[in-house]
Amino acid sequence: MPERVHETLRLAVDLVILTVRERSLQMLVIERANKPFQGRPALPGGFLRSGEDLRAAAERELAEETGLDGGALHLEQLATYGAPERDPRGRVVSVAYLAIAPDLPIPTAGSDAAAAAWAPVDQVIGDLAFDHPRITQDAVDQARTRLELTTLATVFCGTTFTMAELRTVYEVVWGSSLDQRNFSRKVLHTAGFVEPTGEQRVADIGRPAALYRRGKAKILTPPILRGDSAR
Repeated sequence: MPERVHETLRLAVDLVILTVRERSLQMLVIERANKPFQGRPALPGGFLRSGEDLRAAAERELAEETGLDGGALHLEQLATYGAPERDPRGRVVSVAYLAIAPDLPIPTAGSDAAAAAWAPVDQVIGDLAFDHPRITQDAVDQARTRLELTTLATVFCGTTFTMAELRTVYEVVWGSSLDQRNFSRKVLHTAGFVEPTGEQRVADIGRPAALYRRGKAKILTPPILRGDSAR
């Protein structure tokens, strides 16, 4: 029998960090300071250290490369990527994470990153290094599905938010306009989705808007499907 050759590999983590800024779906990108792909935009991430948990590695890389606190973000494992040629340095398997947070501050680059910035997903995704375009698209697709089935949309919002702000999250992530009254009716008739705070936000123009907070539900019953609330 021919001798079996076992692959030697390195394990890495990558992070797709999404937020809604300036009415667009934006992601955090770094500029790679080192080879390979030096100077190219990429996802934050890096190699796992000895004895390190995967989530701990993701949070460490986020802090080192951007100055953001991963412990304060919604962080969920996305998928594992292990195509043989995905990294020119050798066989590297990456565990990708999807992170979501309200409008975050401008990140500070550090460690292996020459720069870090927020950028609209549709403008930067095609230029990303490695297989990061595929990872990013998978993350966006997962976020879109999560908005249909779970209360994840509230994670894009602050501690309190208006119904219009929540609707904007759906419109931005889904990339489609929603009917205002139909959307509000669905949200308010979905048990545990949001809770009224009893307060209002006074705008410079227009009527004051009621403020809400996240409810206790995690799963939407019934779901809010993309086609159901469109204009």
